[in-house]
Formats: sequence, structure tokens, C-alpha cells
Amino acid sequence: MRSPTRAAPGAATASYLALFVTILLVPALFLTGCGIAPTGYVQAGAPAQGIRQPGTDTYTARIFFLSPLGIHAAARPADGPVGPQEALDLLMKGPTAAEQARGLVSVVPPMPGGLTAVPTTGAVSVHLPTPVARMEAAAVHQIACTAAHAAILGGRPATQVDVRMYEPESRGSPWTVRCSSNGLALPTAGPDTRQNPTPNASPSPTAKAPSSPAP
Repeated sequence: MRSPTRAAPGAATASYLALFVTILLVPALFLTGCGIAPTGYVQAGAPAQGIRQPGTDTYTARIFFLSPLGIHAAARPADGPVGPQEALDLLMKGPTAAEQARGLVSVVPPMPGGLTAVPTTGAVSVHLPTPVARMEAAAVHQIACTAAHAAILGGRPATQVDVRMYEPESRGSPWTVRCSSNGLALPTAGPDTRQNPTPNASPSPTAKAPSSPAP
């Protein structure tokens, strides 16, 4: 009797990437094919939100929900810059009564411990306690686009902010997505092996200089 063989790491990575892409893209294509297009309320190339609007003292946070027409960004006034962690905390609380009256809902499931966002220049790492495979695709779009439209250093347009999604099953390597102009989280590559900040990152010990060889 032949013993079962384990998939090579490369094959497992390719299979996992295919699953990730399928989860995100197939429902979007289904909606479009049925004549329901994801909403285009997010201007292509629009600067990241959660920051002061040019020429005004007004700050705005964009929280992404699901509407009868697809993904929709709800603009909320804010007292100051709204970072990705604060934006995701607002997302987890769901739409306000006024937003619900406009038909907005959230399909982001309850998550033990919540979502954790760690911003860097031009990017944000989002740590998910729940695997993407257990979520609706719209929930992933909500999370990624809400994080991308928060206040992030670097001045990149929201559609060019790298959102690095960490899952419990990702073995420490994130999947990098970007929020499209119509509110969809689209994979840019597949797993990002660069060093990214983590919520519990501790400073590395100071490296000792190598000793000089004795003469």
C-alpha cells in the first residue's frame, strides 16, 4: 500500500494562491454577469481618506459596506486623521442607523480578538483571526478597502496602497491586495515574503560586532 505523499511547498503555495484569487474574483464576476455592478463611488486614483480634505479643516473616514448595487463607501466626518486600525474598528461596529436606512449592510463576520492593522509608508498589514476561505468575498473587499482608504503615510492614492493580508493559515506570509476604483480587493501577487510589521513585533536584540582576528 502506497503511503500518501505530501504536496511540495511550491505546489501548496500555488494552490493556496489559486484559492485566494477564486474567493475574491469569482463572486465579483458573478455580480457583474447578473447586471449588478460593484459601485463606483470611489474615484479612481482618489487620495487616501481619513485625512484632512485639501483646502478645508474637514476630515473624512471611508468605511466600506455592501449595498444592493455592490460595495459602497460610506463617508463619515471625523475630528482628525483616521488611521487603518480606527477605520477597521468602525467597520466591525457595522453601519449606522442612517447607513442601514440607505440599504448598507456588513458581511464581515464577528472575529475573536478583532482585526489588527499595522500601517507603514504606502502600505498596511492587516491580521485576520479568521481564514479568508471562511468569509464571504464581500467581507474581504470591505476589510481591504476600508484599510486602504485610511490615513497612511506616503501620500499614495488609496488604489495604490498595498494591503498585506495575514491569515492564520498563511504561515507568516501575507497576500498583498489593492483596492480597485470600484471597491474590490484584487491580488497583486502571491505570498509577499518581505518583512512586514506584526502586531506583537518585538525589537531585535542588538547585534554584536564581529571580533577582529588576533594578529
